[in-house]
Amino acid sequence: MNDPSEKDPAAEAKALAAVERHHTGMLRRLTALTDTLTSSVAKHDAGAEHDAHEVLLEWCENELVPHALAEEGPLYGGPRDTAEGRLLVEGMLVEHQVIVGLVEEFRGARGVDAAVAAGAIQRIFALHLYKENRLLMPFVVSSPGLSLAEAVSGLHELVGEEHERRRGSDSATQ
Repeated sequence: MNDPSEKDPAAEAKALAAVERHHTGMLRRLTALTDTLTSSVAKHDAGAEHDAHEVLLEWCENELVPHALAEEGPLYGGPRDTAEGRLLVEGMLVEHQVIVGLVEEFRGARGVDAAVAAGAIQRIFALHLYKENRLLMPFVVSSPGLSLAEAVSGLHELVGEEHERRRGSDSATQ
């Protein structure tokens, strides 16, 4: 952003709400998939375990990891360039590496090991989302020269497809 006075508080609030909604949906889905896998492992249901493992792995590969990678540029770039945000962003980037590593571990795991890896992914992701929702994004919204609305514009990996459809219909009516 070149001119902090250009920052639209309503657009910032909408972007923050959209990202938080998307995060809530992602965590709900990850928790449900993890619970399904854990339940099938506890019941010694090899068929259900296999299916749950495949569904969770596919979700991690197609949703979780792309979401993390999408954040690293536009969402993290601005705060990373500030003295106040640099250390938080560096820590969150390490969490992305841990999540990717856990997904790789999960890929080859079976049985109790798969349930443990899935639980670890779910817990680190929940903690990571808490930091984004309660620390990083409010910092971006409140910082002159940074814009959450600009950072997530056009990135359905960060705000979900529902927000992008709404944003598109808003601009079509203008």
